[in-house]
Amino acid sequence: MSAIPGFLKGNFRSNESRTCDTTGLPVCNTASLFIQLHAVFAVVFLLVGAVAAILLALTRWPAVHLLPADWFYRVLTLHGVNMLLFWIIFLEVAIVYFASTSLLNSRLFSKGLAWAGFLLMVIGAVLVDYIILIGGADVLFTSYYPLPGHPFFYLGLILFAVGALLAMINFLLTLHIAKRDKTYEGSVPLVVFGATAAVIIAVLTIATGAAILIPTLLWAAGIVDIIDAGIYRVVWWGMGHVSQQINVTAMVSVWYFMFSLTTGAKPLNHAVCRGAFVLYILFINLASAHHLLVDPGVSTAWSIWNTSYAMYLAVLASMIHGFTVPAALEIAMRKKGYRQGVFGWLTNAPWGNPGFSSIFMSLVIFGFIGGITGVTIGTEQINIIVHNTLKLPAHFHGTVVGGTTLAFTGLAYYVVPLIFRREYYMKGLAKIQPYIFVVGILIVILGMQFAGSTGVPRRHWDVSFAGSPIPIPKMESGWLALVGVGGVIAFTGLLIFILLTVATVFFGRSNKGKPMESWGDVKDVSASAGAWTKEDEHKTPGTWALVSILLVSFVVYYFSNWKALADVWWVR
Repeated sequence: MSAIPGFLKGNFRSNESRTCDTTGLPVCNTASLFIQLHAVFAVVFLLVGAVAAILLALTRWPAVHLLPADWFYRVLTLHGVNMLLFWIIFLEVAIVYFASTSLLNSRLFSKGLAWAGFLLMVIGAVLVDYIILIGGADVLFTSYYPLPGHPFFYLGLILFAVGALLAMINFLLTLHIAKRDKTYEGSVPLVVFGATAAVIIAVLTIATGAAILIPTLLWAAGIVDIIDAGIYRVVWWGMGHVSQQINVTAMVSVWYFMFSLTTGAKPLNHAVCRGAFVLYILFINLASAHHLLVDPGVSTAWSIWNTSYAMYLAVLASMIHGFTVPAALEIAMRKKGYRQGVFGWLTNAPWGNPGFSSIFMSLVIFGFIGGITGVTIGTEQINIIVHNTLKLPAHFHGTVVGGTTLAFTGLAYYVVPLIFRREYYMKGLAKIQPYIFVVGILIVILGMQFAGSTGVPRRHWDVSFAGSPIPIPKMESGWLALVGVGGVIAFTGLLIFILLTVATVFFGRSNKGKPMESWGDVKDVSASAGAWTKEDEHKTPGTWALVSILLVSFVVYYFSNWKALADVWWVR
């Protein structure tokens, strides 16, 4: 593992910090406590969401069709809020606490604020899950008005959001005292810059959520008589979709951090990478417009602007990271001597390291599946033929699951040994776990994509529409069998991760006072590879090849959807 040097003496008092035996980074003891608490509850809610996921997959599989209609929508609601909000945001708070303390050599601003935020998040999340399970909020993740949910459902979401907001404020104030006390040299590290971008987006998300959830709570409690349904949808998606952009920004930060830990990779150009994060802050929230393109309440001009000219600046940010992240890895590996051919650096990468394999596969899935499908369905004309089909869940399973969740589980393979100071059980099983999960989720996405192409709706319990009073065109539901099979495989991979992590956190062998055991370092063979010149610092033929394949794939997928649109609007 590559240590991260170069920090000044921090603003810690005695017994307030320790030095990591592996990386040499300072670890604030208070921050470490809350990193552990948030990480533990993140995994708890990941388990809840995963159990819901396998129940849904087995219900979508026509040959099994496990759940009755009422429980299908109940479990779908449970799956959405736990996977899209609770699991990811709990872990993101752990990430920002680490970034603002260890990477800046600073103490956490306020222990009291951290406790308040943590307790509100836990109380809110537990309250929401309880109300869902007792049948008080079968309203799905979107909870569209006028679908009624129990007032405590909305109250729980508000409490969770306020707790997350307190954590973000604590992060920003920690940045302030680090700058005030000059605990770091120069600009903040890129990972901290990315975490700050994620926090800024999070604050905007929570403010939008408050703007719609508070009046909805008043409506559910009978204090407000009516809410405009069109305005509800527009404002709600400022929270519902933008919250996922927090994930994207945090995920990219994790990519940079983990490639540095596993291979020693360094960004090629910090200014360019920081500029891409700024583009996220300014424009990524516009992507929420693709949920509203079939709504009559927004104008054509608004739709075109939000899904083309302006949104493309956020796409540009992702394309920048899509080049700079693998390019940094390629340069690091070539510098170590792996210069054979175009992809020698990649074939010799530490694929047996679950931290590395998870992160690289997250990068590929997010780019080739999440990114390509996201830009395509965000096109106004194409959106109308895919909006309410399974193609949309295929997209966000490529971003949130194959991208963010996979990256965060890869991060955990280092968080547990470094922060909890416990070594993983059954490391051989841990090394293959990411591959099991990836195989499963790719099959799920493939099944959803092709089922959506035949018109299978994204939220309907029975795609056969048995008993419908009006004739419904028959859809090819055979692809849904892949969703079921892939769901079983993906659930198995995720369950392995959860069981190994929980067992390790509570019962794993301690590594206090010594470095964590290596998952497999990359050997430096540069001595036999010839001299490394300054010109070599900018030679990335492998990354250029990958980016070229990505662009060709995008063109093919994009225009195949235009062909599908032309088939719908056939003119004699």
